[in-house]
Formats: sequence, structure tokens, C-alpha cells
Amino acid sequence: MNWRTLKTEKDYNKANKRLMEIFHAEPDTPEDDELGVLILLIKDYDEKHYALPEISALEAIKYRMQEWGLKNKDLEPIIGSKSHVSSILSGRRELTLKTAKRLKEYFKLPAEVFLRV
Repeated sequence: MNWRTLKTEKDYNKANKRLMEIFHAEPDTPEDDELGVLILLIKDYDEKHYALPEISALEAIKYRMQEWGLKNKDLEPIIGSKSHVSSILSGRRELTLKTAKRLKEYFKLPAEVFLRV
């Protein structure tokens, strides 16, 4: 099938349905080529119509802490003293570049999370 830019929700749904049908296409086949095109078209439509909200570095850290079952004291080896951890997590103190780098590596977060202003 010849795919074009997805302009409507109907086009988007049709593309998603076809993607699911050929998801396990063998490499170097026409279906594999079609799959690659569909992935790009669907990604483009998603980015234009379903923008994800950006979260702050602090929100990402708190979310990961909750996800991993961590307490403030668990960050002391990474950030520093109990009061320093508390002041960063409460937003009273800004993250330094050094601390952001440590948290990025520890929580395996993308650097972009820390670059948002």
C-alpha cells in the first residue's frame, strides 16, 4: 500500500491497525519497509496531535523515587546531607550541574529532563 501523511484520525487509526498486522515482519521484505514508513507516519501524527506534557527534573526525580520505593535519605550518598536533599526536593534549592549529572546517572533519566527551563 502507498502511504501518505496521516491527516485525519481515520487515517491514523488505519495506519495503527496495519502496523499491528505487520509488526513482526521479516527483515528486508516489503512488509518491513512498509512497517518503517508506518512507524514514521504514526510518530509524526502523534507528535502533532498528542503532545506529552513536559515535566520538570524535580518531578521526574520524585516520580522515580516513588517508583523505586526510595526515601529522601536514600539520596544522601548522591546529593549530600539530609538538609541538602530536603531543600532540593522541596524546591528551595536549585540543582547544581554536578548534582544533576549524578541524579541523571543514578535514575537513568535522559539528560533532556535536566535541561528544561
